Amino acid sequence: MAAIAARSSGISPSGVAKASLSGNARPFTATRWVGPSSTMRRILPRIDFDPSEASIPWKILTAKHRIVFATPDGQPAQHDVRMIEGQGLGIWKKLLVATPEVGVYLQQMQACAEYQKPLTYEEAQQSSFDALLLVGGHAPGMKEYLESTVLQRLVASHDAARKPWGAVCHGVVLAARAKNAEGRSVLYGKKTTALLKSQELAAYTLTRRTLGNYYRTYPTTVEDEVRAALAQPSDFLHGPLPLRRDTLQNQSAGFVVKDGHYVSARWPGDAHRFALAFQELLS
Repeated sequence: MAAIAARSSGISPSGVAKASLSGNARPFTATRWVGPSSTMRRILPRIDFDPSEASIPWKILTAKHRIVFATPDGQPAQHDVRMIEGQGLGIWKKLLVATPEVGVYLQQMQACAEYQKPLTYEEAQQSSFDALLLVGGHAPGMKEYLESTVLQRLVASHDAARKPWGAVCHGVVLAARAKNAEGRSVLYGKKTTALLKSQELAAYTLTRRTLGNYYRTYPTTVEDEVRAALAQPSDFLHGPLPLRRDTLQNQSAGFVVKDGHYVSARWPGDAHRFALAFQELLS
């Protein structure tokens, strides 16, 4: 696997923060996949994962690689239905729900054998894989996943082995809570991004009258918790203003941070660029 190590704090025009040498991402085509196939762990909560952050990387990465799922009890996970159907989102539905193709990708992902027969968290911790993916989501069912000490140990051991891994949105909170041998977060000394405080509070403000704390998983925002785990606040990178979502054909709206064998992204609108950046670690 390619080593990516040259560090810098700049942001390239491609939307990839140069915490590491990254290069420009290109639109997806099947011919991009080179190098040996990898098997990766995709860790999911029992319920309430974000469908875009799970299914878009699955769709892209499984063109070459195998993704094995893991859930708390070894049963198929349930996505956050509101992010597909928009219940309770009112006039903000079009802005907040997943794009139409995500529904197609989600159905395909949920029909695959690996999804239907996932590992338990304990089985995933005891197995050897080439790579690790941490999904996001904000609804209450995410807490079991974010607070799992089994998953925190899994992330720490995977990072210590310097194998490729990535996290999106609230998945970065799980990473921030994983401790290395020195007792520090595995993100300490790394550059990262995650769901921005401005994004989290905006979604909460728009929907709190109908949905209460649906968009506030914890009283502390994702950005504040992640920043507190870093060596210095400037290691958290915000990227450009997240006004629209990226696509397979145009990833210019997306933003990711690559630091060595670790890749992070902010929200579902970065999912295509995240998957392509992660693919580069596997090439």
